[in-house]
Amino acid sequence: TVTALAAHLLRAAGIDAAEGGNIGTALSEIALRDPSPAWAVVEASSFQLADTRAFSPEIGVVTNLSPDHLDRYPDVASYYADKGRLFRNATSQSRWILNGEDDAVLALAGDASGTRLAFRVPGPLLQGELGGWIAADRSLTLRIRAGTDEPLVRTEELGILGEHNVANALAASLAARLAGAGPEAIVEGLRSFRAPPHRLEPVVERDGILWINDSKATNVASTRVALRSMQRPTVLLLGGKHKGECYTELLPDLRAHVRGVVAFGEASELVDRDLAPHVPVEQVRGPFEDAVRRAGEMARTGDVILLSPACSSFDMFANYEERGRRFAELAMQA
Repeated sequence: TVTALAAHLLRAAGIDAAEGGNIGTALSEIALRDPSPAWAVVEASSFQLADTRAFSPEIGVVTNLSPDHLDRYPDVASYYADKGRLFRNATSQSRWILNGEDDAVLALAGDASGTRLAFRVPGPLLQGELGGWIAADRSLTLRIRAGTDEPLVRTEELGILGEHNVANALAASLAARLAGAGPEAIVEGLRSFRAPPHRLEPVVERDGILWINDSKATNVASTRVALRSMQRPTVLLLGGKHKGECYTELLPDLRAHVRGVVAFGEASELVDRDLAPHVPVEQVRGPFEDAVRRAGEMARTGDVILLSPACSSFDMFANYEERGRRFAELAMQA
């Protein structure tokens, strides 16, 4: 979301920007563009960073850290080590936008050279700190130089769901501001931006039931964020190809928000084992269509049906996009 939003904000300011890397267009394709864009906004995964040698972003953003890809890495520390390669070629000219509320993010940056800005939700900036925060009137506010505050929009003006997306909007706004976008253009861009596909994307509301596609949530931390964004009772579609995490970490958020869980795919037995003693779980051993159909049967008027699987898609689909598209098709047909 931060990658797509930062590029959107730059384009709203009339700056030629292309997003890619781990989302959408390959960075190699962007590099071949003629003329080259003024800015390439790149999402870099741990897999991609692991093989980099000279990668040195002018502006680097780290939104959060949480365990992932434990089917590939021997432990969380190894996963974080590849993430940390973002800072490998830092110079005094580097600018880093870091989640000031995430100690793991701050530790990842270590003593890397460059200027640091923090974004903080819900807390304010620390004394002498530059970055972004939410003011008392719920306005996203930037401070990129001491003594000058730039209010943008109120949180309710954003077209994306969830408190985590407030933090994402701050991070993207800081990146765009450092890249030359003015505050007025950033305000326009924040108001016009809508969630990218498969990221807490509202699909349809029918018979009082809202269907939301969060297929991009391929780890437990992402699903926890999605659940905390729900304002209505929720039927959760959970499953896919297991990535080595324990689903019991979802329990506090499941108890707070979820009417029931539909477990599907390769991970369905593990989901059922971890969660069924604590919350209602229905394991569906058939195709994805059966799981979505069962979720529709469980939901009541006023509910949300949320696909936020906490797993990769490779047991049933080529990628999370294909899974999300199929969910959206089934939602429209329900």
